[in-house]
Amino acid sequence: MRQRLTRTLVLVVLGALVVSGLGTLVLSLYASRQATQRDLERQAQAIAQATAELRRQQTVPVLRRVLKLNDAAIVAVGPAGAVIGVLPPGLRPVDVRPADLLTGATVSGNRGRLAYAAAPSPLLGARGAREVVVFTRDVPWPRGSAVFLLGSGLLGLIVAAGVGGRVVRRITQPLVQAEAATRQIAAGDLTATVPVAGDADPEVASLARSINTMAESLARARAVERQFLMSVSHDLRTPLTSIRGFAEAIADGAADDAERAAEVITAESRRLERLVGDLLELAKLEARHFSLDMSPVDLADVVATAAEGFRPAATDLNVELSVDVPDHVDARADADRVAQVVANLVENALKYAASYVEVVMTRAGPGITITVGDDGPGIAAEELPYVFQPLYQSTRAVGRRLGTGLGLAIVHELVTAMSGTVRAESGPLGGTRVIVALGGVPGNGVSGSSTSSAASSSSASS
Repeated sequence: MRQRLTRTLVLVVLGALVVSGLGTLVLSLYASRQATQRDLERQAQAIAQATAELRRQQTVPVLRRVLKLNDAAIVAVGPAGAVIGVLPPGLRPVDVRPADLLTGATVSGNRGRLAYAAAPSPLLGARGAREVVVFTRDVPWPRGSAVFLLGSGLLGLIVAAGVGGRVVRRITQPLVQAEAATRQIAAGDLTATVPVAGDADPEVASLARSINTMAESLARARAVERQFLMSVSHDLRTPLTSIRGFAEAIADGAADDAERAAEVITAESRRLERLVGDLLELAKLEARHFSLDMSPVDLADVVATAAEGFRPAATDLNVELSVDVPDHVDARADADRVAQVVANLVENALKYAASYVEVVMTRAGPGITITVGDDGPGIAAEELPYVFQPLYQSTRAVGRRLGTGLGLAIVHELVTAMSGTVRAESGPLGGTRVIVALGGVPGNGVSGSSTSSAASSSSASS
């Protein structure tokens, strides 16, 4: 590519020099012809005043040398326009325009590189004929201009090659670096980056930054994928170990309390069933292989019922659960999906709450917001954008063994499918809250009280 660009630049410069050089040469040759014709006219007119001098044999050679002529001759033009005499070599009678000469006009012109001028004598000769002095001279080739143009052209090509090479290197070097980096990234080295020079062109710098951002995103995705696989493997292996251990104990007759062992096996089996179910649900949501069953519902009742379903669990964990929703909100929505969103948010909040979880639903215009917050350890600001990734674990949050760790990822997919938005932020309780906003929900007005216009949830799922 570098060689092609350099050749292209040099050829463009060469073409421009050839066109300008040829134009200059043509103009120089034209100017030289005009100057030669005018010079011959003046000289022929001056000599025509004394045509008798040309009749001496020694005069013509002298004039040729002094005036640098090709040839000189005296002819006569008869009253009928016939040329009497021998014109200089290269001229025809029609070239000297006899009719114009009879009127006393001076005639000049050129045939190829031969310039000529014919000046009539002021006096008419015998029988009305008019003597005419004819001079010819080769038009000089503009040698100085040709040499100058050739030299300047060569210099221009040298400069163009140098500047073109520098420009091409400036353009292609970042592209070569970008190609090398993308090859490394394609080979699996996600630490490869493209250096961005401070004086780089904006387009080149933007390309480099885009590649670097892509590499960072791929590295982050790989880390999340690895963490996801490790978490799934752990969450599958732990209950399987318990199931296998208690099952073997029952089979060997070594279980002290077979009923308790069976309960453990049942509970762990349900946990496995739920984990597999959530994984399948998440895969189905991400692939958009599901539909929404939209129907008229009381959305306030849906949210309250889903949240109140966790009150026994909250009591067992010594966590106060506060549910604040309007008295009635008529809407057209998928009640099961909205309940699933609320349930996952509350479950996630209970996992990290120290002593308090709140669920608040408010309405502004045609939309609603659902806020689920907790007073847990919270999430660092730099980790907030990633809490909706499957099985993401905050570095500072230590949660209870509750749920499958896929709740927030499922919430994100469901809310997106319902044309809503969801985000996590630090909450006023010291922990984290997740804000779900569902816009364009038709229905009647809101009756009853509500406390907040934001919806929040807990910290990252594990």
